[in-house]
Amino acid sequence: MNNPIMPVPCEILSVKQESRHEYTYRVKTDIRPKHGQFLQLSIPKIGEAPISVSGQGDGWLDFTIRSVGKVTNDIFRKRAGDTLFLRGAYGNGWPLEQLAGKHLIFITGGTGLAPVRSLLNHCATDPGFARSVRLIAGFKNEEGIIFAEDLARWQKCFQTTYALDKDEKAGWRTGLVTAFIKEIDFHAFDADYAVLIVGPPVMMKYAGLEAVACGVPEEKIWVSFERKMSCAIGKCGHCRIDETYVCLDGPVFNYQQAKYLVD
Repeated sequence: MNNPIMPVPCEILSVKQESRHEYTYRVKTDIRPKHGQFLQLSIPKIGEAPISVSGQGDGWLDFTIRSVGKVTNDIFRKRAGDTLFLRGAYGNGWPLEQLAGKHLIFITGGTGLAPVRSLLNHCATDPGFARSVRLIAGFKNEEGIIFAEDLARWQKCFQTTYALDKDEKAGWRTGLVTAFIKEIDFHAFDADYAVLIVGPPVMMKYAGLEAVACGVPEEKIWVSFERKMSCAIGKCGHCRIDETYVCLDGPVFNYQQAKYLVD
């Protein structure tokens, strides 16, 4: 019988710098998570951190990590051939059965692109999964851009809007992602669409409000919460908001529920 909280040692296959502060670690494992799920990454005697899966393939998973504390700082010292401990996958991912065959609109801010990267790649490699894909991806500045190769490839597959908050860059827009939501003609989708929003809490709040203001029904909006979790199985209460456990009930939520999940 598998122990759901027992970490398993896994070999780091490669380390790729995405931006000034983010790196993607490819780890050897047979774990097959659903798009949007997360795993707990750990180093013995240091601690563990919940990280969304940013890519997956036969025998490996990608984790895109930003150095924000003790655990991630120690992970950044790891190199290919070193060992990283994994447990999971946990939580509810993107509702593929409800997204299949629809027009999909992805709205991301910064590292919020990571939790939807594997789903975007799925849409790119299986064109029949979605009727169409629109991606609005924003970053604070050019130094913060991640997945540059993917962004270039997705431009050939999807309708894309890439933006920097204040800086200017050739081929990119300037402004917050919320400014570009109103450019989408949601009525052209004949109500057969879904909106996926991931980013910092304030970005998700206002992107959701803007989408609703543009006539998007709340039930068509999905968000993913990047929130501190500990046990990942609903026992410790670190991620509890009122009666909701983000690790069990999320991290993907429908906007109808997510709009009330405020600390």
